[in-house]
Amino acid sequence: MRGDRDRGRLDDPGDRSFTADEVELLSEITSVETIASGSAVRVRKLLDRAYGAGSWRKCKGIATVRLVDGFVGRAEVHWYEAHGRGRFDVKIKRMLS
Repeated sequence: MRGDRDRGRLDDPGDRSFTADEVELLSEITSVETIASGSAVRVRKLLDRAYGAGSWRKCKGIATVRLVDGFVGRAEVHWYEAHGRGRFDVKIKRMLS
């Protein structure tokens, strides 16, 4: 149900997104793909203001993570990156196991 997801229940980690403050990456990110680049990155202006102008890409990959409640599992991770700047705004999109 959508109402349950909006409340952010922690009993089923697949029900909500987690921010980088709530997780620890335990492995390297694998299966990296670019989801969007250039003008297709909808928050490009916000990224430019927060981190400086760059050629921004939105990417996704798979990593093993530990949540704040101690749960360890594989997850789909999304983030933004620009050449020479690294990863920003990393978040867990969904738990895979």
